[in-house]
Amino acid sequence: MSTPSVAELRQRIGQLTLRDADRLGSRLSRRADLRRLAGQVERAEQLVARRAAAVPKIAYPPLPVSARRDEIAAAIRDHQVVVLAGETGSGKTTQLPKICLELGRGIRGTIGHTQPRRLAARTVAQRIADELRTPLGGVVGYTVRFTDHVTDRTLVRLMTDGILLAEIQRDPRLLRYDTIIVDEAHERSLNIDFLLGYLTSLLPRRPDLKLIVTSATIDPERFARHFSGAPIVEVSGRTYPVEVRYRRWRRRHLTRTR
Repeated sequence: MSTPSVAELRQRIGQLTLRDADRLGSRLSRRADLRRLAGQVERAEQLVARRAAAVPKIAYPPLPVSARRDEIAAAIRDHQVVVLAGETGSGKTTQLPKICLELGRGIRGTIGHTQPRRLAARTVAQRIADELRTPLGGVVGYTVRFTDHVTDRTLVRLMTDGILLAEIQRDPRLLRYDTIIVDEAHERSLNIDFLLGYLTSLLPRRPDLKLIVTSATIDPERFARHFSGAPIVEVSGRTYPVEVRYRRWRRRHLTRTR
């Protein structure tokens, strides 16, 4: 087997996961043993192939976000940052990761999806996994404190804001991810504010990273201004008819016995 050239290896490394591309690209720059490096590149290529093959067939339930998915997909494709403003029941939390998967995101890096609370991270992960008809912990996983249900084939990772903040200490460039969805940003917790502030400085150094900020329809313009005029896509919620019924209560007179 002939040893590949530096130019050939550089081209192949550019198709690997973001973390592997960074790691092996550094070794190539240091002129490491090319034959040994070629073996490592081949193993990394197999990981990318497994991740691409794991993408399930995607279907959408009849939700307001589903009806606007072409517009949302175009905004994500054409801009680094997108603000999605949607009311409760619009489906933004569960359908956004699926739109990103259809765009080819989640292969070279994971789609990170943050939630303000641990319970939400678990339940949203289960819901998305059910809709994709995959077991939880496979294509869709979640990480909360003391619990980590992800593998090297996980394409969508639900987690709390605090988990992603802690990960920045180990990986300042967040090379694990090619897409980050910050959900429920209107809650404006300290974690969310710190996270958005850090991502603002990171995005120019990571032009390949996509950021989607979801918010209620309270003030999405504030988030758009924070990210230099990011586009806003507004989606209405879904309401259900409510029938009000009144029940007549009979007052009971209690007598005290002597």
